[in-house]
Amino acid sequence: MKIVIQGELIDLNKYINAERAHRLKAARLKKQQTDKCAIAFMPIRTKKIKNQFILNITWFCKNKRIDPDNRAYGVKYILDGMQQVKLIENDGFNQVKEIHHYFEIDKDNPRIEVEIKEEKQ
Repeated sequence: MKIVIQGELIDLNKYINAERAHRLKAARLKKQQTDKCAIAFMPIRTKKIKNQFILNITWFCKNKRIDPDNRAYGVKYILDGMQQVKLIENDGFNQVKEIHHYFEIDKDNPRIEVEIKEEKQ
C-alpha cells in the first residue's frame, strides 16, 4: 500500500519552539499534523493491518534547510494518523517492524510518500 501526504509536516525544531511558547500551542500543532496524515490514510482505512509492518517513507522536501533527522520526526504524526483512522491498532514494537527514511528534494511538489509493507504470518 502506498499513500501520499501533500506538502510537508512540521519539523522537530518547530514543535520544540511551540512547546516552549505554550503547551497548548504544541498540542494544537500535534493535532493539526496528525489530522493531516489521517486524511491521507482515509482512502485505505478499510485495509486493516493485522500483522507487523515495514514503513518506507520518502520525504520530498522543498529545500535542504531542515536536517533529515528533524524532518523524520514527522513519522510520529504518520503513525498517529494511521491509528486515528484505525488502519493500525497501535504503533508499538508488536506492530512496527522497521521504518526506513529516504530524502529527496522537490521544490515544486513537496510531499511525503509512505509505503506500507505488511509482513505475512
